[in-house]
Amino acid sequence: MILGSRFAAHSAAGSAAIGSLFCREGKTIVSNPPAISVVDDDASVRVGTENLLSSLGYTVHTFASAEEFLRSAHFNDISCVITDVRMPGMSGIELQTLLLTQRHRAPFIFITAFSEETVRAQALSAGAICFLTKPFDRLTLIKCLDTALERHGGGTGE
Repeated sequence: MILGSRFAAHSAAGSAAIGSLFCREGKTIVSNPPAISVVDDDASVRVGTENLLSSLGYTVHTFASAEEFLRSAHFNDISCVITDVRMPGMSGIELQTLLLTQRHRAPFIFITAFSEETVRAQALSAGAICFLTKPFDRLTLIKCLDTALERHGGGTGE
């Protein structure tokens, strides 16, 4: 199968995006592909994650801080948040807590260079799907994202 750069095949986790059709495990859903927000103060992590997820057909929005994400016009259109734990200003954990208090139910995937068991336990007990240590394997991230979208119906977090 030959696909243009806008269309991606994803065999490792069973998903593909084609125009406005998003296919998961052989089932076609007529809608826009899920929108993923990547929040990390490390530009290389943002770019690498955006490139990976965009190549799989996801709509990806990147933010250098939690505050930038909260001010975004895309805030209400997210299907999943992938965020660093430690960032200047608001941490990823604080972002998760804030969204939960606002009844925003987008799933969270945490990534960190500093794996602390208490922080990991806090994130997971608050409903995070995964807690990955940098550098993380791209297939592990894809599996976490598939789980997050499956558990939350692939739609927005509201």
